[in-house]
Amino acid sequence: MITEQNLSILKTGKAKAIRISTLNAICDYLQCQPGDILEYQQETA
Repeated sequence: MITEQNLSILKTGKAKAIRISTLNAICDYLQCQPGDILEYQQETA
C-alpha cells in the first residue's frame, strides 16, 4: 500500500530514494517494469 503523502513526494520529485516495496506496488498496479517508469539522471557536482 502506498500513502497519498508518498505519492505526492514522488510526483513532485522531492524523493531522494524509493523503497523497493513501493516500486513493486507501483509496478504491480501499473502492470509495468521498473525500467518503464524510471530514468537514470547523473548527479551534477
